[in-house]
Amino acid sequence: MVHAFVMVKTAAGKSEGLLESIRDLEAVGDAHIVAGNYDIIAEVDAPEIYDVLQAASTSIQGLEGVTDTKTYIAMD
Repeated sequence: MVHAFVMVKTAAGKSEGLLESIRDLEAVGDAHIVAGNYDIIAEVDAPEIYDVLQAASTSIQGLEGVTDTKTYIAMD
């Protein structure tokens, strides 16, 4: 199992609406609105790294209002 954190930047005023959409994605275990350089952090659990890439690049980035993502793979 691969555990990853996807940092999500959103368009102005879109974070609250996107939070539920991100939480509803199959690979996302949880997501939170945060303060800092990114607006939302999503925890992704997937069988393979490819599945994490699919969740970040297709599912999350495909949502209207997402402007940027950065993915961190957990090493432990």
